[in-house]
Amino acid sequence: MGTPRKTALLAGAVLVLALLLVVLGVAQGDPLDVYRKAARICFECIGIG
Repeated sequence: MGTPRKTALLAGAVLVLALLLVVLGVAQGDPLDVYRKAARICFECIGIG
């Protein structure tokens, strides 16, 4: 692997990118959409929906 400094820099960059994508997803209303789909799938699995 690389040096500890390069590894830490890469880990930091991945963390920043992940946080940015989470913020963008929340801003677009994705958590509510995911919740609705999950609830629909669960209801279908147990025979309610």
